[in-house]
Amino acid sequence: MLIFEACNVSKMKQAAMSLYQRLKAARAAGATAVLGLGAWTQVMAQQVNDLPGGPAVNQLNFAPPVTKIAEQQHWLHWFMLILCTVIFVLVFGVMFYSIIKHRRAAGHKAQDLPEPLWVELGWTIVPFLIVIGMALPATKVLVAQKDTTNSDITIKATGMQWKWGYEYIKGEGEGINFLSTLDNSHRIASNSGNPPPMYDYLLKVDNPMVVPVGKKIRIITTANDVIHAWMVPAFGVKQDAIPGFVRDTWFRAEKTGDFYGQCAELCGKEHAYMPIHVKVVTAEEYAVWVDGEKKKMAALADDPSKVWTLADLVKRGESVYAANCVACHQASGKGAGPIKALDGSAIVTDADHLKMTEIMLNGAGGGAMPAWKQLSDTELAAVITYSKNTWSNQTQQIVQPAQVQAARQ
Repeated sequence: MLIFEACNVSKMKQAAMSLYQRLKAARAAGATAVLGLGAWTQVMAQQVNDLPGGPAVNQLNFAPPVTKIAEQQHWLHWFMLILCTVIFVLVFGVMFYSIIKHRRAAGHKAQDLPEPLWVELGWTIVPFLIVIGMALPATKVLVAQKDTTNSDITIKATGMQWKWGYEYIKGEGEGINFLSTLDNSHRIASNSGNPPPMYDYLLKVDNPMVVPVGKKIRIITTANDVIHAWMVPAFGVKQDAIPGFVRDTWFRAEKTGDFYGQCAELCGKEHAYMPIHVKVVTAEEYAVWVDGEKKKMAALADDPSKVWTLADLVKRGESVYAANCVACHQASGKGAGPIKALDGSAIVTDADHLKMTEIMLNGAGGGAMPAWKQLSDTELAAVITYSKNTWSNQTQQIVQPAQVQAARQ
């Protein structure tokens, strides 16, 4: 019997030692993991810094405001948070005090309590006053957000898969329009699976929206395919862009600089590659930009009835392809993943140019290939001709702008 008990004691000691060693090893592994995480975080913090006008490293609060509306939103946020915290502490403080102080273990017994009128009035009137106190400042800010009257400049922002189209329709710069697309170098970095540290990763565009400082800018939003949302946190602005509907919002930037946002509505597989870049400049710089854009547009204006040579259309199409198509179909025309190759494509090389023209105008694959109606007849004819006569597609086929114009109708 004594031997049996001694064996049991020995086994218990061995089990205890084994458990102790496991706990010690787990603690060491945990410490190593924490140190490794801290080192990794420190390295990442050294590699990427805050982006002025955009996201910050380890950001916990809203973006620094540059408009009065954004400042009011910040104040409203903290006011509501503090008020709700005070209510939480008071209500749960009384509740837990009552539970602990009057628990049965302390000798207290349940009893019927009278319900005086002042109690009934209190828990009705006080919450009502709290709701009114929260609703008044919130309503004031909300009404101010929707007051788009007396704007200095009106810009139409059209969401499309997956870029933004900007059209200046009122005020200085009226008539200017352009597409704003993710810079191709960022798309290439993303596709690599190991992008280098960038302050503006997936936020750099080829053509930013430009506005003057101190002017009221009205933004009219719509979309030509699915629902998008135009959002710039530093402006306190977020407005849905819905096909077939016109919505509007506004901002007045109080200082110059570059400010960034993104499409805030899940709009398809390229949703992450649809940034917004607004460049706020002085009145003088804005006037210079407007003059330059109008001269650029005049130089690029094309007569759709003009008959082009094959060489000229291919040259023009190369620049259109580089600006709009290369991100998905690649410079080699081989495509990537589910994106179909253009090099050797039966549709591209088909003698019936309408097959490819219809896809360019209306899209395909349920939005996987977006529509490109926003391009001019000449640009579409050029990029179609370029695709038909580049890489191994040496078809010698040519599509003239007039043919694209006829296909639109």
